Amino acid sequence: MPLRSNRFGLSVALATPFTDDRAIDLPRLVAHGRQSLADGCNSLTVFGTTGEGASLGLNERNRALGALAGAGVDPATQLVVGIAAASVEEAIAQGRAGLMLGCSGFLLAPPFYFKAPGDEGLFDWFAAVLRGLGPKANNVILYHIPQVTSVGLSIDLVDRLKKAFPEQVKGVKDSSGDWDNAQALLKHHGELHILIGDERLLARAMNLGASGAITGLANIAPDLMLPLIDGVEEPRVNAMVEAVLPFAVTAAVKALVGHRRKDPVAWSRMRAPLRSLDQAECVKLFAAIDAIRAQRAA
Repeated sequence: MPLRSNRFGLSVALATPFTDDRAIDLPRLVAHGRQSLADGCNSLTVFGTTGEGASLGLNERNRALGALAGAGVDPATQLVVGIAAASVEEAIAQGRAGLMLGCSGFLLAPPFYFKAPGDEGLFDWFAAVLRGLGPKANNVILYHIPQVTSVGLSIDLVDRLKKAFPEQVKGVKDSSGDWDNAQALLKHHGELHILIGDERLLARAMNLGASGAITGLANIAPDLMLPLIDGVEEPRVNAMVEAVLPFAVTAAVKALVGHRRKDPVAWSRMRAPLRSLDQAECVKLFAAIDAIRAQRAA
C-alpha cells in the first residue's frame, strides 16, 4: 500500500463466501474481489472482521491468496492481509502467507485472547510480530477494534510503535466508532494513514486529514462509499449503517452481498461459531436497504 504522502483510498473489508461444507468458496471470493475493484475500490482487505479472518486457518488463507493473485489481483498494490492471532508465532505465519506472494500491506489486530494486557505487554507482542515479519512487511496498519477484541490501542502505544518501527508501521484503522478517538489519532499521528472503519464518521475524518477507509459497507455499496473518501457526506450511507446495526453485522453484510449478487443461499453461509440471519431478519433487512437505495431518485 502507498506511503502517507499518498491517499490510502477505499479498501473493501472483503466478505468471505463458503461452500456448503464451509470451505472457502474460491470462485465466488475471486469474482467478488474482482468486481469490488472494478466498482472503484482501491484494494481488497482479506481476512478481516467482515471476512471472518479469525476463523480461517493457514492453509485456506494460502489457497485464497493464491486464487486472488492467480486471477490478476496484484498482491503488492491491491491486497491488504488481515492478521488475527493470539500467539506471536501464528501472527507471523499468517503474515508470511502474504509475504510469500509479494504482499506488503497488513492489517494487524492485537492478541485478542488476553484481556487488559497493558501497553507494555502489547508493545512487546507487536514488536515481536513486526520483527518476525521483517522489513518486507513495510505497510502495516494497526487495527483498533476494541468492541471485538476487548483490547484497545492507546494513542501512546501507537506512538511507541511508530517510532520503534518507522519503516513498518504506516497506519491505524480505527473501527471503534469513537469520534474523539479518531480526532486524537488525526491530531497525534496524522503522518500515518488514519483509516476509519465506521462509515458514519468517514467524511468528517477525511476533511480533517484521514487517509481513507477499510469498510464492510464497500461490499454492498461501493458507489455510495466513494464520495465519502472525497469528504462528501452521503446520507444514505448513514441510513444503511443504522439499518445494519440491529443485526449481527458480519452476517448482515454477507446476506446483503447475496441480495446484491442475486446469490442469496451461497452468501448466507457463515463459519462457526457465527450464525446466518434467519429468513425473517433477511426480509426486514433487505426491505430497509432497498428503500434506502430507492432514495437515489429523490
